Amino acid sequence: MVSRRKPSPSPDSSGLRRPDADPPSFPPACSGNVAQLGLAVARTYAPNTLRTYEFEKADQQALTSLLAFLVGTSLGRIGDRLGNKSRGWLVLATFAQALCLMAAALCAHFCGQSSFASSRTHTTWTNPTGLAALGFASASLGIQGIIGKRLNTQFATAVVLTTTWCELINDPKLFAVGPSTARDHKVMAVFFLFLGAMISRTLIDVIDSPAVLGIGAGLRVIQVVGWLAVP
Repeated sequence: MVSRRKPSPSPDSSGLRRPDADPPSFPPACSGNVAQLGLAVARTYAPNTLRTYEFEKADQQALTSLLAFLVGTSLGRIGDRLGNKSRGWLVLATFAQALCLMAAALCAHFCGQSSFASSRTHTTWTNPTGLAALGFASASLGIQGIIGKRLNTQFATAVVLTTTWCELINDPKLFAVGPSTARDHKVMAVFFLFLGAMISRTLIDVIDSPAVLGIGAGLRVIQVVGWLAVP
C-alpha cells in the first residue's frame, strides 16, 4: 500500500522549484526511502543555487515509512523464539498485519486528505494522521517482509522482487518447454504482484485508500483463518 505522492522539487537558478529534481520513491520500499533521505542530505551541500536545508515533506514521509518498516520487521525476533514456520508465529504475525492495516485505514480516513497528490508540488498524507497511516501501512509490510524472508519461498515478493527477477532471468530452465516448479513460481510471483497493484490502484479510484486498506486488513484476517486450517 502506498500513498500517491511525489517528492517536493528542488530550486533552480531562477528561484523556482524544479518539479523533476528528485525521482519519486514508494514509501514502503526501504531502498527508495534510503535513497530519498540520501538525496535530502546531498541537497544541504549542493551548489548555492540548488542548496536547501529544508526537511521537506517527501523526506519526512520517507523517514516515517522507513522507521515504521524497521519497527514492523523487528517483530521477526518473536518468530525466532516461537519458530519461524510455526503455526503460532504465522497466526500472530498475520493478525498483527491485519491490525496495522486497519489502523492505517482509520488514519487515512480521518486525516482528511485525498489519496492522490494534487500536483508534483502538493503531496498528500502530510499531516500527522496521514503520516500515521503511512507508518502503519509500512509496519505491516515490514512484518510481511520478515515472514516471507523466513519462509524462504518464491512468493515473498513484498520486499525482494528484485531478487526474484534476477533469479528468474538467470534460471537455467527459463525457456524450457513444460513445467518447472522454481521458474513457474517466480513467474507467478511477479505476475500476481503486478495484478495486485493494478487491482488496488483501480479500487482506489472507486472507493479510496481507507476502504482499500480495510480490504487488505480483511484479507489478512482470512489468511489467519487459513493458517489455522493448514494441517
